[in-house]
Amino acid sequence: MRSESEVPFADNPFQVPVADRLKRLPPYLFGKINKLKYQKRVAGIDVIDLGMGNPTDAPDPAIQEKLADALKDPRNHRYSVSNGIGNLRREVSKRYDRKYGVRLNPDDEVIACLGSKEGFSHMCLALMGPGDTAIVPSPTFPIHSYAVVLASGNVIALDVRDPQKFLSNVAYTCEHLFPKPRLVVVNFPHNPSSTCIEQDFFVDLVKLAKKYGFLVISDFAYADICYDGYQAPSFLATPGAIDVGVELTTMSKGFSMAGWRIGFCCGNKEMVRALATIKGYYDYGIFQAIQIAAIVAMRHAEPAVDAIAKEYQKRRDVLVDGLQRLGWEVEKPKAGMFVWAKIPEPWAKMGSIEFSMKLLEEGGVAVSPGRGFGDEGEGYLRLAIVENSQRLRQAVREIGRCTKADQAKAS
Repeated sequence: MRSESEVPFADNPFQVPVADRLKRLPPYLFGKINKLKYQKRVAGIDVIDLGMGNPTDAPDPAIQEKLADALKDPRNHRYSVSNGIGNLRREVSKRYDRKYGVRLNPDDEVIACLGSKEGFSHMCLALMGPGDTAIVPSPTFPIHSYAVVLASGNVIALDVRDPQKFLSNVAYTCEHLFPKPRLVVVNFPHNPSSTCIEQDFFVDLVKLAKKYGFLVISDFAYADICYDGYQAPSFLATPGAIDVGVELTTMSKGFSMAGWRIGFCCGNKEMVRALATIKGYYDYGIFQAIQIAAIVAMRHAEPAVDAIAKEYQKRRDVLVDGLQRLGWEVEKPKAGMFVWAKIPEPWAKMGSIEFSMKLLEEGGVAVSPGRGFGDEGEGYLRLAIVENSQRLRQAVREIGRCTKADQAKAS
């Protein structure tokens, strides 16, 4: 038996030097909440999870049936193509024309992605490098900044809750920064704040892009989830938009296909080609059976998309009305899967992370602290309306119970 002195690396364990890009990533601010949520579930404690925009509804039966049918064809189990099969890209083009009046060439202006998040991340890798700067909306959906950092770029986060002020700040930044920003990221309906815009916002953005020479990525992930007659505008429906940018969409939300990992990047053919080049090195494409089911979804399941939007609207009303009865300052969003709620006094002084921990520890309700979306998010919570109405009513009751107990102590 060897002595301890003879054991390799006994005193000096082997070190793994990770890349600098990993060291640039900020601490993960949802870690404490996710750990406690896991511990509660392991202990058999019920948790009402409003923390993540993870749909709990199943896709339309016709989509599931087509997937099951496609699984039986041996040809669908081979490697696919990284940009998506031709019929799928053509169906995306038809849907854009049908919904937004936008005509896209499926051969070079449409590419399929492993969800919009993958498409966005690899697009940043295709467009950016050391010294390049991207403007991203704030509060910031984490991947909008992390993907830039992983591409060795720099991030400037501008408050997006006043869209016109955001445009003014973009122009100001372009005037005073050298070299000028290479990329501007927009995300409407916005995650997490649910801010929405009209088409004229994109008209002004395209003008700025052409004036200052930056590229645009529009993250249109919540395009299908709109309420009260509002229709989220497509960036690509703006004259000249295809000259300067692309738009990312997904089947995760409206089609309830989140775990299927299928989305699309459409628009400027040179940007699409750059993404295709990156993807050609990284993956072999989406499982072909899923692509075939996605074609059927876009052809025949639009009524299901409308139905799920109506269901989310009911959930939105249940949650917002309930929080307002508790005295919370919260508005009904016009689109998206989230309610952006200001933390009421006196709990605002706790900070969003500690208040979120309180709701989870004492009420079994998991939410996302606004601080996790950057400095502009502090003082707010993001609540996902993914649970059914009954569970949302239960969540409101538990939140009320937690906060009323504190009020009683104070009085």
